[in-house]
Amino acid sequence: MRKQFIKTIENILGQDEGLVLLLGDIGVWGFSNAFEKYPDRVYNVGILEQSMVSMASGLAMTDHIPVLHTIAPFLAERATEQLKNDFCYQKLGGNFVTVGASYDYASLGCTHHCPADVGILKQMPGMEIVLPGTPVEFDKLFRQTYSNGHPTYFRLSERSNKVSHNARFGKASIIKKGKLATAIAVGSMLDPVLTAAGDLDMTILYYSTLEPFDHKTLKKNTQSKRVVLCEPYYSGALTADVMKTFLGRAVELYHIGMPKKFITEYGKAEKHDELLNLSPAKLRKRIKNICQKKS
Repeated sequence: MRKQFIKTIENILGQDEGLVLLLGDIGVWGFSNAFEKYPDRVYNVGILEQSMVSMASGLAMTDHIPVLHTIAPFLAERATEQLKNDFCYQKLGGNFVTVGASYDYASLGCTHHCPADVGILKQMPGMEIVLPGTPVEFDKLFRQTYSNGHPTYFRLSERSNKVSHNARFGKASIIKKGKLATAIAVGSMLDPVLTAAGDLDMTILYYSTLEPFDHKTLKKNTQSKRVVLCEPYYSGALTADVMKTFLGRAVELYHIGMPKKFITEYGKAEKHDELLNLSPAKLRKRIKNICQKKS
């Protein structure tokens, strides 16, 4: 996804003179061509994430479209106050593109993990949140939203789904329909959920936009009372959205995602999957048990 991000931004820089790229000393080499072609609109601000967000808000006030890029914890957590006050409160447009996701940088430890970002940003009024599942989906979703005048968070991952879907901002995709349960697969969780679900008679909905949340598609495509929320970050960030969808209707909500605890082991992301019960075999067992529960 990161390679596609570079291609997409370079292309739009050539088409839209209002676009300005700010880097937090991340991805600088990848944008070497953009630095050369657009020296007055591409800047490496350095390891100054909070200042970078405030600088971007100033650009937004002068009719520019800022795009900021760094690792997730350095933006979503370190610059939380600036995102809240300088963009959301001021109702300014900007694009915040991160990498690293929950524990893509598994071997670098807690300082480079960021499973809390979606939960944090869901609390900011006006913040749009996008989790593309493939590079192609990122390109489509970014082009649809980058100049819409709203602050938008794009969470890129080292993991991609095998198949790109017709990603539309604010709309969920119906991947499969069934009767036993409805699974909400967020971003890069789609492939693991599809593998785990196998031939189970269940509905699978794919969400690449988390804010605004598509209540309509979920409500129309939930035949059973079982809803399985599958999130690639701290579990439960979408709980309020799901429950709001079913006001006045009893549903059983099951959570599959990261437990709220620090990962102190080191190794590859797949090792953490196993540790957190998110490996394919463990996902299969958990989803199968939910579908086979007696009503």
